Amino acid sequence: KMGCWIFNESLSVVLLLVWLGLNLYLFIDTFHWYEKDDAYLYTRIMLGSTLAWARASATCLNFNCMLILLPVSRNLISFIRRTSVCCRGSLRRQLDKNLTFHKIVAYGIAVNAIIHIVAHLVNIERYHISQSEEAGGLQNKLSGIGKAPNESYLNPIRNYEANTTTQMLTTIAGITGVLITVAFILILTSSTEIIRRSFYEVFWYTHHLFVVFFVGLIIHGMGQLIRGQTPQSLLLHNVTYCKDHYSEWEKSAQCPLPLFSGNEPVAWKWVLGPMVVYICERIVRIWRFQQKVIITKVVTHSSGVLELHMKKRGFKMEPGQYIFLQCPSVSQLEWHPFTLTSAPEEEFFSVHIRVAGDWTGALFKACGAEGSVFQEPWKLPRLAVDGPFGAATTDVFNYRVSVCIAAGIGVTPFASILKSIWFKCCNPNTELMLEKVYFYWTCRDPSAFEWFAELLFLLEIQMVEKGKSHFLSYHIFLTGWEESQATHIALHDDEKMDVITGLRQKTFYGRPNWDTEFRQIAGNHPSSSIGVFFCGPKALSKILQKRCNLYSSADPRGVQFHYNKESF
Repeated sequence: KMGCWIFNESLSVVLLLVWLGLNLYLFIDTFHWYEKDDAYLYTRIMLGSTLAWARASATCLNFNCMLILLPVSRNLISFIRRTSVCCRGSLRRQLDKNLTFHKIVAYGIAVNAIIHIVAHLVNIERYHISQSEEAGGLQNKLSGIGKAPNESYLNPIRNYEANTTTQMLTTIAGITGVLITVAFILILTSSTEIIRRSFYEVFWYTHHLFVVFFVGLIIHGMGQLIRGQTPQSLLLHNVTYCKDHYSEWEKSAQCPLPLFSGNEPVAWKWVLGPMVVYICERIVRIWRFQQKVIITKVVTHSSGVLELHMKKRGFKMEPGQYIFLQCPSVSQLEWHPFTLTSAPEEEFFSVHIRVAGDWTGALFKACGAEGSVFQEPWKLPRLAVDGPFGAATTDVFNYRVSVCIAAGIGVTPFASILKSIWFKCCNPNTELMLEKVYFYWTCRDPSAFEWFAELLFLLEIQMVEKGKSHFLSYHIFLTGWEESQATHIALHDDEKMDVITGLRQKTFYGRPNWDTEFRQIAGNHPSSSIGVFFCGPKALSKILQKRCNLYSSADPRGVQFHYNKESF
């Protein structure tokens, strides 16, 4: 099924290859320049090929640092999603992989940073060796330049007895280099799955060290550790001849003493544009922070889920979008993403929040959800809302057939979509491209069905009344239950309504057989382009993506499953 995989993932692969190709081109081009340019001939005599390794990796670092902020510029991505250029599903799906690209670029920075650091450690040692008597005549001669007044130097290590570590840590390049490295290591290590899931606050705060990283990056080049011969000196000092006749320097008109200087810092030129975009993002966030948000309703569900209904002037949304919430009484800095569970047709917007950490626990308590009596409206905490932002599930309506798959609390984006479908079906003037929806939900806790079952019940009634009972096929899978619950389920198995959800469609027990489900859908729609939308854990996401590739036809005229996943 390689052909199906290429069909579904070809654009992602092309974009990845373009990124790799640009990195490779920049590395090779810079490497070749520093290996061949006459201005760095004397520097190469001291440092060898590690000069080119250090400079080539530095160029790639600048390139990737230019890219790293763009995938997390949410307003920019939302704007691009809305433009006609990205109306095609394949292009829009790439925007939904923004965080994946952000991580890939971060790995690119890590690889080039390692090369850069190792190369410079070798360079410093070679600078040091060049000051020794064993280094040789020309290296000694080059290292001695700069000791007399008004002479420019080539070797930053001024004498052999000097402690190279101490000397480097007193330079701009040394201090900022350490600062950048420490900041990046903290950012990278706190971004691991286990830290983000268990200690989100650690991930959030350490990620803001990016400010230190970028400031250090811009200043780092001012240290001018690597120096080359000046253009004026090259005109007077013939390096091809003079490198072999260094004893004649200052004595022969052909070989005046060479002059050296460092390159002007260039990192700021690479990162200026993305930094301006990101600063604009922050300004928009601050502006949105000032806008008043009114909490109109607070509902607590037995499954440990908090439901908040809110209003905000000028707030417009689409089904499946998400917002960032901040609660200043809990934290002045933290913003957390939550999928909207309301429909655009409703007079409010809502989120369902599962208690899964310190921040969500504190918000739960601030809303009075722990007690039997809720807070008075005037006692409810102030909230700030940033968004809404586009997500993969907003494309559900762009297919004739859509398959929506949720795991646990991952059902939230589909609440908004199914509500919107209900409203559209109630409105006779609305035309829908969407003709069929398959909805799958797997959940461990039966009480989690509580708040969602009512929505499905309303949809069931509405579809029957409109003669569209075929429009929505939903399958709920309970993957965890106690012995007492199993007995209760068995006793009521013959009843018309499901004992768990109260719906006509009975709940399945265990996990879905995805091969059977995809095979059946492919059989029902043999020549259709089918959108598959998933929100849930990464392990299941990989399984579903493989099934999409497996059951897509190699013939473009056959059935095609287009995989889309939610990711924060």
